Order: sequence, then structure tokens, then C-alpha cells
Amino acid sequence: MNQMSAVILAAGQGTRMHSKKPKVLHTLFHRPMVQWVMDAAKEAGAVRICVVVGHGAQEVREVFADRDVAFALQAEQKGTGHAVLMAKDFIDPKEDVLILCGDTPLLQGKTLAQLAEFHRTHGNDVTVVSAMAQDPAGYGRIIRDAAGKFVKSVEHKDATEAERMVKEINTGVYLFRAEALLSSLGQLKNDNAQGEYYLPDCLEIIQQAGGKADAMTAEHEEEFLGVNSRIQLAHAAKVMQQRTNNTLMEQGVTIVDPDHTYIDPGVSIGMDTVILPGTSLEGNTVIGEDCEIGPNCRFTNMTVGDRVVMQSVTALESFVGSDVKAGPFVYIRPGCHIGDHVKIGDFVELKNSNIGNGTKIPHLSYIGDTDAGERINFGCGSIMVNYDGQKKHRTTIGNDVFIGCNANLVAPVKIADGAYIAAGSTITRDVAEDVLAIARARQTEIPGWKERRFGKKETK
Repeated sequence: MNQMSAVILAAGQGTRMHSKKPKVLHTLFHRPMVQWVMDAAKEAGAVRICVVVGHGAQEVREVFADRDVAFALQAEQKGTGHAVLMAKDFIDPKEDVLILCGDTPLLQGKTLAQLAEFHRTHGNDVTVVSAMAQDPAGYGRIIRDAAGKFVKSVEHKDATEAERMVKEINTGVYLFRAEALLSSLGQLKNDNAQGEYYLPDCLEIIQQAGGKADAMTAEHEEEFLGVNSRIQLAHAAKVMQQRTNNTLMEQGVTIVDPDHTYIDPGVSIGMDTVILPGTSLEGNTVIGEDCEIGPNCRFTNMTVGDRVVMQSVTALESFVGSDVKAGPFVYIRPGCHIGDHVKIGDFVELKNSNIGNGTKIPHLSYIGDTDAGERINFGCGSIMVNYDGQKKHRTTIGNDVFIGCNANLVAPVKIADGAYIAAGSTITRDVAEDVLAIARARQTEIPGWKERRFGKKETK
């Protein structure tokens, strides 16, 4: 069995996007559309990938500088055959070569794996993927004989009226035996309506040389949707959204309103968890079982335990244990580790902090750069003063501490186990175990101050 590589065509300008950014870098669910194509090729078994770039070539190279990807430059766009020819130095004659389009983000790895199996089982020199289209206008057509055997692929503009009636389209996805591909590329001509070098012409060249060409009909037309405008980008995102949500619901997750729930394909959610409307789950987020998330939550690269209830929470790159309740209007910034049975109430912000089991932060507090122990009660308006204008400092709080309302803890400071902080205190020094710390001015009353300040009040 030959090793498989992939050449992804991504040189087009995408003028209908009306954008300064190369078309293939526009994103669906936080990944550039060409990355979805790369990932599908890798999933199908491609061990090497080459991206043919043109418009915005340097920008595309920079985005994928940290990935093991080769690049080829198509300085002038002279057709798909010409684009593949630009990658000839990448192509190993001993391999099979996938040819893919960088603007088809809905393409799935399992379909490409089926293509590889079909291609090798039938001993083909080239296999094109076809699909049955409701509206085939603009697509190349797959022409078969009366017995259903593949004859050729013809571009829409070069097709006869009878050929244009055919519903089976060329999706632009191919698998070639590399030696046959390289030989046919050298024989391409541009004597057609567009004056371009068509990759589909390679099929006829291979057949004329005695090689075998065939077409594999895919099940879903939408998988090969090319994105050429922002309207098509939105449509592709909707298809991907539906695909992901359906998969999760089939696995035992309740999504109350799938049309208004946005979940990245890489997200994992446990059985019997309920996702409420307006929720966006991004990146490598993992959520446990029996949770209730939403409405209006946004999680990015989060790990969340079981039986967690969160409402109107934005949480980024942090860990949340089990049996936690948070919200509404909670902001969990990166670097937090929140233990089990923690309560986080409304208008609380946490940042780069560790919160121990059973701790409560009911409302209107900022907990930043803090190592907080277990069973702490943060009163309303508790503020960890972590920044001195130049550096951030940490606050350390032991177990079973009570912090009164409107208390400021000025870091670096340590509060020992069992200590009480009086309401309204500003703590600037370490507090010992099991003591009451008070740091506020003694209340004073000044008789007659109002009359001296505003004069004697007239009586009616």
C-alpha cells in the first residue's frame, strides 16, 4: 500500500469575501478554513501536506509556521492543473496524492479515508469524488456510459447542453497515483473556454495512456461546499454547528436550542449534561456529566467537573471541580483552579487563583493572584489588592477563614487558618491563626457639624 500525501490548493484571492485577509484564513469555529482541510487529510492518513499559496502567501505561511506543512507558490492563477504543477517538487512518485481545495472546510476525514480505500481496492490510477447536486450549475459534471461506468469529467463552461443536465458533479477532490499525476500534468493544455490548465483533464490523459480513472460518489453534497463569500462562510458554519450539536445529542447531551448553541467540534461533554441557549464552548473544553451550563455562557479551553451549574459565566483556560455553582455574571480568567463544592455568586471576577473545596465567594468580589484554602467565606466586596503599580503579588489565605464585607487584602499578605477579617478592613500585614483582624479608623461623631457647615435650617 502506497503512503499518502496531500496537496491543498489555497492560492485564490477570494474577491467576493471583500477582505484584506486571504480567503482560506477566514475562520469557522476559531480555525482557519484551510486548517479544517489539513486536519481532514491528516485524519485520513496523509503523512505529508503541501499548501499551494498565492494571494496573501506570506500571511498564510506565517499562520502555519509552527505546523509541519510544506508550501508551494502559484504566483499567477492559471487553473487547478497549473496549481498542482507548482507543487511537483513536493510530490513523491511512489506515493498516492490527495488533491484538495483549501476553501472546503466541511470536508471530513472519514470521507477521504473511504476515498483511499475505494481507490486502492479498485486499483485506480486516479479517483475523483463526485456528489449528486440539487443545483449543479457552475460545477464540472461526471459523465458515465449507459452501464454507469466513468467516462470523463467536463467543466460546466465546456459541457454540452445534454451534459449540463447531469446532476452528478465533480467535487474537486481527487486521489492520484503520483507517477500517473506527474506524467499527466506535463501534458496539460489550456485550449478551453477559460484559457486555463484544468486538473480534470488529467483524468482523460491518464485514460488515453491506458490508466484507470473512476469516480466515487459521496453521500453528502454539503461536505464539498466551497466558501467564496461571507454568506457561504456563514452557511458552512451553520452546517458545522448542526453536525457537532447532533453528534453530542446522540451521545446523551441535552442541547435545549441547537440553533443558538455554538460548540467547537473538539469539545467533550458528558452524559446528561444540559446546555442552555446562548452558550459558546470553544477550543479543547471538557465538561463532565449532569451539569447545567447556560444560558449565555462562554468557555474557552476549560475543564469542568460533574454536577456543575453555571449561568452567564465567561471562563477561560481554567479548571473547575465538581458540584460547583457559579453565576450569573462571573468572569473566570486564565490560570484558575477551583475546587469542589465551591459557590461563586454574581459579579465576581477570578484570575490566576486557586480556590479550595467548599469556599464561597457570593458576590461583588475580585480574587486575583490568590491561593485560597477550604471553607472560606468571602463577604460582599472582598478585594484582593494584587498590583502595586509595577508587579503582581500573591495573597495566601488558610482554611476556615471569614472575610467581612468590603475588606481589602493588600498583597503580598498571608491570612492564617481560622482568622476573621472585620468588615471594612484594609489588611496590609499577615494575620495570625484564629484571631480577629480589624484595620479601620474608630468611628467618631462630631455634634453640630451640619449646622456649622450648612447653616441653621429654617423652619416653616
